[in-house]
Amino acid sequence: MTSVQDIRQSSFCDSVYELIGRAECRPVLDAGEREEVFRLRYAAYRREGALPLNAPEIFRDRFDQEPNSTTFGIYVDGRLASSLRIHVVNRFTPEHPGLHVFPDHLSPLIDAGQVLIDPTRFVIDAVSSRRYPKLPYVTVRLAWLACEWFRADKLLATVRSEHQAFYKRLFGHRIVCSARPYPTLTKPLGLMVLDYRLARDKVVRRYPFFSSTLSERQSLFARCSKITPTFDTSAIALVA
Repeated sequence: MTSVQDIRQSSFCDSVYELIGRAECRPVLDAGEREEVFRLRYAAYRREGALPLNAPEIFRDRFDQEPNSTTFGIYVDGRLASSLRIHVVNRFTPEHPGLHVFPDHLSPLIDAGQVLIDPTRFVIDAVSSRRYPKLPYVTVRLAWLACEWFRADKLLATVRSEHQAFYKRLFGHRIVCSARPYPTLTKPLGLMVLDYRLARDKVVRRYPFFSSTLSERQSLFARCSKITPTFDTSAIALVA
C-alpha cells in the first residue's frame, strides 16, 4: 500500500525531474557569460548581506582561475537561473577555497590521496528562485554528478549555519567544523563533509533524480579543459 509520504516523495521527485528536463547545465567558458555569472553572484550575495558595501558589482576571486576549477551556469528557458563553481581537489591540484579556511581538516584528506569535490559560489537568481522552487536541487545536482565522474571520496559543503540543514537532510553531510571567517564574505562559514562512496546508493535510492548517464556526465565535464580527471575516463563505460 502506497503511503502519503511515498506519494509526496514521488511528486517531489517528479517536479525536480521536470525542471531538469527544462534546464540546460553547462560550463561557463565564454567571457560574456562569465561576466553574467559574476554579476549574478554579486546580486545574490548582496541580497543576503554577505558582501561588504564597497564590493565590486562583478564578484569573482582568484579561485576562479585555478586549473582545477570550473564555473557552471544553469539556464532555464534560455535565461541564466543559477550557478555553481566546482573544484576537483587531489594531491596534485590541492588549491580550493576551503583549504585556506579549514586546513587542519582538509589537508590530511588531501595528503592521504583522497579526491574531494568542493562546490562553492552556489547562487540563484531572485526571480528564478520564486519561479522554480526546485532549482536548488537541480543546481547542487552538478556537484553530485562531479563526484561520480571524478570518483570522489568526499563531497564538501562550506556553508552558513542556516544552510547546513539542507545538506544534512539531502545528502547526509556531517558538520566537522563550526563557522570560521571566510575570505571575501562578511558572514562566517562552517565545514560539512560527506563520504560520497558510503552515501551514494542511499541518496540515489531516496532521490533518483541524482542518478545520471555517462553521456550526461561527459557533456558536463569532458569539455572542461581546466579540470583534469584523476583517473582513466575510458574505464567509466564499463561501470556506468
